[in-house]
Parts: sequence; structure tokens; C-alpha cells
Amino acid sequence: MVFIRPICAADLDALFDLAGQTGYGMTTLPPDRAVLQRRIEESELAFSLKSEKPRGETYLFVLEDTATGKAVGVCGIVSKVGGFDPFYSYRIREQRHYSTMLKVDKNIPLLELTVSYDGPAIVGSLFLLPQFRKNGNGRLLSLVRFVFMAQFPRRFDSHVIAEMRGIIDAQGRSAFWDAVGRHFFDLDFPQADYLTMADKEFIANLMPKYPLYIPLLPVAAQQVIGKVHPDTQPALKILTDEGFTFEKLVDIFEAGAVYGCDVINVRAVRESRQAIYVGPASLAQAPEDYLISNDRMAFRACKAAVQRVDDQAINLDADVAKQLDIAPGDTVRYVAMRAGAK
Repeated sequence: MVFIRPICAADLDALFDLAGQTGYGMTTLPPDRAVLQRRIEESELAFSLKSEKPRGETYLFVLEDTATGKAVGVCGIVSKVGGFDPFYSYRIREQRHYSTMLKVDKNIPLLELTVSYDGPAIVGSLFLLPQFRKNGNGRLLSLVRFVFMAQFPRRFDSHVIAEMRGIIDAQGRSAFWDAVGRHFFDLDFPQADYLTMADKEFIANLMPKYPLYIPLLPVAAQQVIGKVHPDTQPALKILTDEGFTFEKLVDIFEAGAVYGCDVINVRAVRESRQAIYVGPASLAQAPEDYLISNDRMAFRACKAAVQRVDDQAINLDADVAKQLDIAPGDTVRYVAMRAGAK
């Protein structure tokens, strides 16, 4: 059985192992123990805070395999970007160019640097060991972030985005970076990508300030703008199923697509319900169609079968109740793992 809980200091070794397998482009999970330890500490602080106003806190969750007690997957949420850690992106827009004399009227696509100092929230840092990419575990890791946001809405900005990993080859090369960023930063893509975890000031200092006309870029760079890495396609499919759409924004380094949605319109938020756990029931053979969580900052969540008593009460398998650390009378939140489930 697997379940989800907040990350803790004891997970550092497992997180380091996970980060070492992510490949290039997972900016938030670099294979650097010091950076990962700092991220764990930031997450532990976020879960301990009493304030419910988003100020850029990072919440990290791990998927634990109960057979080994080891973290086999990770995901996260940033409550709100902005302030001293703004969000940089390129917005894709068009500029009209016309000439009555030549009878030319064309819309030329361009990339315009944008900086956000006041939101949105960001979901990311999602990675799952290959041997656990089955039985809906990837979907569980993705959706649990929205169930947590539904349970604690005041801790998050009202809009949420996801930066999808762009096209990067096995050697860590990005055609877009080679065409644009390299000329301004004098760094390889992996180096620049890693440095964003330490300090983003260099972006503001060095990034080109004027729009980039897409047709002037090399064809290889044009072809990857707004595209998603093949390994990231399953994660994107889950997000689009939940209501995320392309925001016409791309990453400034490798031009990966940015998808977003108002939090209240995310399917797992909109359809999630609270109920009272009445007691254990024999549901071990029933399909685990639901994601279910407790309602505390000592957060626990897993896939489970649910037996409805009425609109406000449910029964669960005893093992599920144990993993959620709940007793009869406690409140839980649950939502169907897939849209359209009854």
C-alpha cells in the first residue's frame, strides 16, 4: 500500500535518490543535498505555520511505500509566487504588420518577457520512481495537491499554474536555450537551470528585455516553443483532465508550456466533498476509485474505496483509516480519482 504525507527531514536520502533520477529540466529537484535539505526545511516550516495567508510557502509531499517505509515519489505546491522571488515567463502574442502599398497584412508571433510579483500558486516537483508508475499512483500524486488546496484554500493564491518540462535532450541541451539564453548568460542550460534554485536576480539582470520575434529564431528553436517533454505528457494529460489550459506562457529557458486554472475550477477541488468517517467496513476487494484525505495539517491521503452511508457520512476499510490516522467521528475529504466517476 502507498499513502501520501508531508515530507520530513528523514526523507532527505530518499529525496536525493529521487532527484538523481529526474533528468534535466526538473529545476525544483536538483541532485544537490544542501538545496534539497533547504527545501525540506521550508516545507516543514510551511506546514507548521498558523497563518493562512499565502506568502510563497512551499509544501512538499511524498508518496510512501508502506512495505519499506521509503518515499518513492514527490510532489509540491508553492502557495504564491512574487515579492523577492517573482515568476518570469515569456508570453506568446502576435503583432500586426501591414503595408497598404505592398498589400501585406501579417500577424507576427513574438515572445514578450513578463514578470509576476503577485501570484499565482504553482504546482510542480512531481516525480515518481518508474517501478511505482502503476495503479494510479501518478494521478494520486498529482491530484493530492488540489485536495490539499481545497481543504486549506486560504493558504493559496486563487489561480494555479504548472510549468511543464520542455524539450531537452539526454545530454541536457535545449534548442531554445542555445538560440536565446546562451547569448546573454554564457552558461549551458543545466547550469543556468540549476542557478535559479539559488537566486533569480541574474535573470532580471541578464534576460533580454525586448520582444523576440519567433520567425527570426532558428527553426529548431521555433519548433520547441510551448512543447512538452515526452516524459511529462502523462502529467499534462492529468492536468488538462482537471481543467488546466495553456496560458500562452512559456518557460524563459527552454520554452516549455505553462498551463493554469482558477483553483475553484479545478475538477478535484470543485467536486471534492467532506464527510464524517463513521467506521470500518470490509472494502478490501472494492475498487479504489477515490482519493481521500484527513482534514489536518498532519496531512495523510491515499486511494481508497468508499462506502457512502448518506450524503454526509462514509465508511472506509480499516487499513485505510489507519493510514489516514483517523477515528470514527473524524472529518475526511474525498473526490473521485477520475472525472465522471460516481
